[in-house]
Amino acid sequence: MRQLVVRNCSVLVVPQVGECRVDEAQDIHIQDGAIIRIAETEPAYTEVEVLDATGLLAVPGLTNSHTHSPMVMMRGAAEDVSIDDWFNRKIWPMEVNLTPERVKVGARLACAEMLLGGVTTFVDHYFHADQIAAAALESGIRADLAPTFFSSTGTEGREAAFEAAREIRALGQSSGRITASLGPHAPYTVSDEDLRRTAEVARTEGFRVHLHAAETDDQTHSSIDQHGVTPIEVLARTGVLEAGALIAHGCGIRDADLALLQPYRDRTAIACCPKVYLKLAMGSTTPIKALQENGIPIGIGTDGAAVHNTLDVWESLRLVALTQKQREQNAEWMTISDTLRLATRGGATAAGLANLTGALEPGRRADIALVDLKAPHHQPVHDPRANLVYSTRASDVVHVLVDGEVVVRDRTLTKVDLTGIIEDARSLAHTLVDLSANATIQTYAP
Repeated sequence: MRQLVVRNCSVLVVPQVGECRVDEAQDIHIQDGAIIRIAETEPAYTEVEVLDATGLLAVPGLTNSHTHSPMVMMRGAAEDVSIDDWFNRKIWPMEVNLTPERVKVGARLACAEMLLGGVTTFVDHYFHADQIAAAALESGIRADLAPTFFSSTGTEGREAAFEAAREIRALGQSSGRITASLGPHAPYTVSDEDLRRTAEVARTEGFRVHLHAAETDDQTHSSIDQHGVTPIEVLARTGVLEAGALIAHGCGIRDADLALLQPYRDRTAIACCPKVYLKLAMGSTTPIKALQENGIPIGIGTDGAAVHNTLDVWESLRLVALTQKQREQNAEWMTISDTLRLATRGGATAAGLANLTGALEPGRRADIALVDLKAPHHQPVHDPRANLVYSTRASDVVHVLVDGEVVVRDRTLTKVDLTGIIEDARSLAHTLVDLSANATIQTYAP
């Protein structure tokens, strides 16, 4: 039996409803990767590995509920453009240059960045997902990976993406940290026929579906104008909602869509990535209040770093709180406790891990971030919960555990060489952002 005690830390307690709290001077007892007990600290331990966490605050490891991890290689290369130009003049032409090697190098950098920032799980949607799986396994992070496809790649491309998901799921069974979803891109790039086929495979083989839908109000208007239905209606009539889905963004979800989503609230969630909506001037943000009133789970994500610039979920959760207050014009809405719950329990639910991660409780996997609140930007600390939402930076994370394994110790990755990862990324990044091919993988015209 592997045993570890995280000793003498404060612990963020995140109940399913109500106020979060911080319990002081606690020891977290871990056995075989699971939390078995949390109790007041004891003076000493013998014959047990101890991680001294004196002065640190233990929080459930964060989940990045929607991202495209290898896009860190395009960080800063598509700035100050409209959403149409971001896709058509920058990103989709750059993605002509994708290769398995370049994807793996980017994924290794992304996994390193997320772990160092206290992210213990990420939910990914990208190409060459087998390479992302390899990077995740190497670093020790937990991941759900959806191999992406467009209908423009034909039946062969669709079925290849399904087969990649099957292979990733088989790979992950040995580690317990890697799962797979099916990854059609979006209703405006994937035909109803392909969405129906996706839903059929998902139901038959036990996958979830991870895709973009109703990303903006403009997309919803366009769908109604062209097809007479909203993107959420498309997902309903093709069986995607019934199969179970993680829907990225949903900023264009309408009130009438809520009745379609509500029956599938046990298997469908929405990922909110607010920095992207601000940066691309998308006009709105995810209607979290209305979704929650209908019982639809919400997770917090970063989207890809080609638009978000970082994979910092602390930044994202802070922007969720701020943009939701602004959206509802209510300073009392999206409280500190509710924001922390979205980033922890909400993220775990969005990742399909509702009963495994997302809270520090006996029986759950020991995915833990230990945060230092002693830096000047935290002082004085009147309410550590407020510090977590409004002051914490990724660099405040000191130690990180995934499945009870210490994967970051004293702000240093334990399983991979960060220097080598950065050198590899620097050496290859220019090959990805090269636009000289004058080609594109897709056209953005929802």
